[in-house]
Amino acid sequence: MSGTIRVPPPVNEPIFPYTPCSPERAELKAALNEMSSQEVDIPVIIGGREIRTGKTHEIHAPHDHGLRLGLWHEGGAAEARQAIADTLEAQREWASWPWEDRAAVFLRAAELLSTTWRARLNAATMLGQSKNAFQSEIDAACEIIDFFRFGAHFAERVFSQQPHSEKGVWNRTDYRPLEGFVYAVSPFNFTAIGANLAGIPAMVGCAVLWKPSKHAVLSGYHTYRLLEEAGLPPGVINFVPGNPVEITAAALEHRDFAGLHFTGSTEVFQSLWTTVGRNIASYRTYPRLVGETGGKDFILAHPSGDADAVRTAIVRGAFEYQGQKCSAASRAYVPASMWKGMKDQLVAETDGLSMGDPADFRNFVNAVIDRGAFDSITGYIRRAKAGADAEVIAGGRYSDADGFFIRPTIVHAKRPDHETMCDEIFGPVMSIHVYPDSAWSETLDIVDSTSPYALTGAVFARDRAAVREAMGRLRHAAGNFYINDKPTGAVVGQQPFGGGRASGTNDKAGSAANIARWLSPRSIKENLVPPTSYEYPFMAEE
Repeated sequence: MSGTIRVPPPVNEPIFPYTPCSPERAELKAALNEMSSQEVDIPVIIGGREIRTGKTHEIHAPHDHGLRLGLWHEGGAAEARQAIADTLEAQREWASWPWEDRAAVFLRAAELLSTTWRARLNAATMLGQSKNAFQSEIDAACEIIDFFRFGAHFAERVFSQQPHSEKGVWNRTDYRPLEGFVYAVSPFNFTAIGANLAGIPAMVGCAVLWKPSKHAVLSGYHTYRLLEEAGLPPGVINFVPGNPVEITAAALEHRDFAGLHFTGSTEVFQSLWTTVGRNIASYRTYPRLVGETGGKDFILAHPSGDADAVRTAIVRGAFEYQGQKCSAASRAYVPASMWKGMKDQLVAETDGLSMGDPADFRNFVNAVIDRGAFDSITGYIRRAKAGADAEVIAGGRYSDADGFFIRPTIVHAKRPDHETMCDEIFGPVMSIHVYPDSAWSETLDIVDSTSPYALTGAVFARDRAAVREAMGRLRHAAGNFYINDKPTGAVVGQQPFGGGRASGTNDKAGSAANIARWLSPRSIKENLVPPTSYEYPFMAEE
């Protein structure tokens, strides 16, 4: 095919509102009922082949211990090694495809998800990860669609960057996929992250070993099936849920390991980085390491800020999806003059948040993901109740009788270095420190130095000088910085996402910068009229 190919201009997918009596609400409820009543048997998928290892784990809804959704087969070292062999084999043909053919697979996946697959993937996310309809919609539907549409757009932009050519010379850049396979490790909290970590390297010609979180195998499986229906060839992405130690060891010790696309804890990412460093001499090429990890994300209110906006940002930013977002607000600094008039309404709103099964669309919050999360989060609440340096002023109640439910909780921290102000809790706990209005400058220093992370943060102020000062003083405190808005909800194509310091490599998911990490450029020079003598003009006799 001849011609300069252009992908369709991307636009962000509209968010369905799921209002009562709407067709999308009826379709989603039907999908929830069907998925709740029909258990699924999820295999390891390598080279398009379903592998049932026999070592199985049950999938239970976090909000309903009695709701068994199915089971999944655990892959180990043998499956990982086979998957790597299949990725390397599949990449030979996949990388030779014209760019527009690879893009077409993911653009088709986006269209399928926008229509016939929307309710299915939303239902899998709501049930398997305990998300309400809105939180699932912006994740499993809209964000995946946006990642694929904007991914194709940004890849096209990267490929279009070509060098200048002098007279008689034709220079060009060949954007090759990485030589080897990419290991994608995705978390439980966003279905879209799994689609992005595996999908974007594949879009530009890499082949991928994908290990989803054990708590997101259901939605990950449906994501894989979506890509399969869109035309992704077998082996380009191999789906291997399973033993993280065995799979990771097989990946990182392999000579053809070329890249790591990771979202998860800081400790795990640092461990993987250490292992790669130890193995560096054994690799065919230097691996690309891209990671987004933890956060202790802040809201900082200036005395000139809008108290109602701050209150709303705290409730939405801290408690949507039970605070289980790497971007979730978990510490706030509020001036005393604002706190006096805001506290009672904030407590009332927090205590009034509805909680329960995500299939009941009236619920704002649902369950946390598992027993480990429940125990860790409630431990912080118990210590805050028992200590003299903090007071639990909202929530603080929890129960694991039916599911892993924790009431949205606000801790009034009397010291800015209280553990709830410093540690990544990853749950529905917001810690607030009230500072004297005159201590704005000192509070900026506290915000910057309290946490090793630097993912997201927000400042609320009407005073533009205060905004400018915060932007400057907190320049490296957040990779995504919000002014008069909550620090969550980054939109692909609008706010590329990622942080620095202990929060990751800041390669900005949903951007051209991330695309470039999965490419190895080759510079090509073609001399149209090559010289036929070794002599240069300066060598001629006078």
